[in-house]
Amino acid sequence: MHRRFFLSAVRCLTLAGVVWATLPGAQAQPRYTVSAEQLQQAAAQRFPLRYPVAGLLNLDVQAPRLRLLPEQNRLSAEMAVEAAGPALERSHAGTFEMDFALRYEASDRTIRAHQLRFKRLRFADLQPAASELLNTYGPALTEQSLHEVVVHQLRPQDLALADTMGLQPGSITVTDKGLVIGFVAKPL
Repeated sequence: MHRRFFLSAVRCLTLAGVVWATLPGAQAQPRYTVSAEQLQQAAAQRFPLRYPVAGLLNLDVQAPRLRLLPEQNRLSAEMAVEAAGPALERSHAGTFEMDFALRYEASDRTIRAHQLRFKRLRFADLQPAASELLNTYGPALTEQSLHEVVVHQLRPQDLALADTMGLQPGSITVTDKGLVIGFVAKPL
């Protein structure tokens, strides 16, 4: 009886693997895709944000506009930012740019931004000295605004088949249309 159950289970798992591998566009390993729109929606949920800078001014950062960078396997983010406070005579609108890689966090099934790189903080109507002062805070603003920000959360049902096959999310590849999450064997 146990032998028949075991053989039936092996046949079912083999059949599931064959069906998975023969689906149109499927490869030998299962994959999960996340569209650019899904990424944009998830990232926008944490904004707007306000960052005070040493009692001198506040930087108000709006939701990022994400751009896929498949050739670098990264995403870039451009955010509208407004600077105002005692150090400035009036409010100034500008843009803040950065890019980042992605990693999977198993504890909550999320895809998160990491390896952040500050690009620039631009204010067209600011004096060069004030603009330079603000750019000294750029790397700190980068860390605070998007470090470990969740760009997508996988649902239990998204991982159900992979989980039954003993797999977990592994590689994250940025494509022209979004992300492709590859799966690897779970550690024993």
